[in-house]
Amino acid sequence: MAFDSGLVAWVTEALEPIGTVTMRQMMGVATLYLDGRIFAVVDDAVWFKSDAESNAIWEAAGCERYTFVSRDGRTESMNYRRGPADVYDDADAMREWAALAIAASQRAPKKKRPSRVIPAKAGISGGKRTA
Repeated sequence: MAFDSGLVAWVTEALEPIGTVTMRQMMGVATLYLDGRIFAVVDDAVWFKSDAESNAIWEAAGCERYTFVSRDGRTESMNYRRGPADVYDDADAMREWAALAIAASQRAPKKKRPSRVIPAKAGISGGKRTA
């Protein structure tokens, strides 16, 4: 699966008044960040981050949940919702729906990167060699 780079450019341009959007490629999709927090995934559509607080709004707008088939063949879903049709040609609508996703992203706990643990070498204790 590949992502639509023109769609990423559109999201970036539409959200310029809010802030700088950055992108990372991950497993064939583009992940979009604002202020270092992920708020959307782009493949051939924009999938906005959602959470328990915003799910009812996404449901009322008829925005389906992001699903994919895992390696073992199971259908999985993630807390992302397909953007409504108007986000693809209306910058104001893009900002409105993105703001909902950005708020969900800000409510989510920031993931800590695991600290790098360097195993102690045999025969070394507290930085000094032991017999």
